[in-house]
Amino acid sequence: MFTGSVIGLAVLGFGVLLFWLYDNFKSLVQIIVALLMPYFVPTENKSLVERYGKWAVITGCTDGIGKQYAFQLAARGLNIVLISRTAEKLTATAADIEKRYQVKTKWIAADFGQGRPIYDNIKQQLAGIPIGILVNNVGTNIDFPDDMDKVPEDKLWDIMNVNIAAATILTRIVLPEMKQRRQGAIVNISSGSELQPLPYMTIYAASKAYIHNFTLALQYELEPFGITCQLVSPLFVTTKMNSFSDSLMAGGIFIPNAESYAKHAVFTLGKTKQTTGYWSHGIQYGVFRLAPEWIRTIIGGQMNKRFRGEYYRQQKSSSKAK
Repeated sequence: MFTGSVIGLAVLGFGVLLFWLYDNFKSLVQIIVALLMPYFVPTENKSLVERYGKWAVITGCTDGIGKQYAFQLAARGLNIVLISRTAEKLTATAADIEKRYQVKTKWIAADFGQGRPIYDNIKQQLAGIPIGILVNNVGTNIDFPDDMDKVPEDKLWDIMNVNIAAATILTRIVLPEMKQRRQGAIVNISSGSELQPLPYMTIYAASKAYIHNFTLALQYELEPFGITCQLVSPLFVTTKMNSFSDSLMAGGIFIPNAESYAKHAVFTLGKTKQTTGYWSHGIQYGVFRLAPEWIRTIIGGQMNKRFRGEYYRQQKSSSKAK
């Protein structure tokens, strides 16, 4: 009797340990499963066009991850609607996509920092386009890690309008037709900063926690309609958003460039509902989750203090060079 109880407790403990490890490293596990799935489930070989439709909309698409998402989706045969702030960059990106991939493009110039007034025009411009995939990528951050009270109010409003409102309202615009067709995908680009409060990037991390919860709630709502809702949570990528740090911009195995990151992240679409999008980010995300939130918060604060010092040194060197 006693031996049986010990064995039972051991099995239960082992099961709990496995579940705990999976919960922490599920992004990495799901990326591996996504790689293997087409070999075992033939229906997983469907193209994105077959699965979701012919048109994709990408916001914040003239630089960084968003631009590379546009290229990767166009390479898979989707027509692309580009929504970003600068008309010159939009026309150049659209021309580049059409030349490389022989797909149709449309672009809409919109400054998401302006908030509510821009969305009537976007809605009108999107009318009649059967949108299969929406990539809510547009995002902004403070120029470098800093105290909350030192960040200009205009920048705080930008972060709220761009990082929170854009994904919310664009999703609201495209969902009715997706539901009617019972087909489509919403891809929300969050950040590893969703994991914990992040001192000196306070509002940015809070905005990504919103995207995290927003996406997971939508997954539940949209499952009965057959609509995919994917949460993508990258860690550091060599984009302009991280230009405050030369060490981040140097890249490396844990800090991919935008092209490499987007190539891997787009591959997971339709295969995983929640992912870091990149294998080494899956490892980092899992390791970070092993620590309690309060420890992650302290580590994040110390990291951002270091980045702030690096930024000040950059500025000092630049001023001396002039």
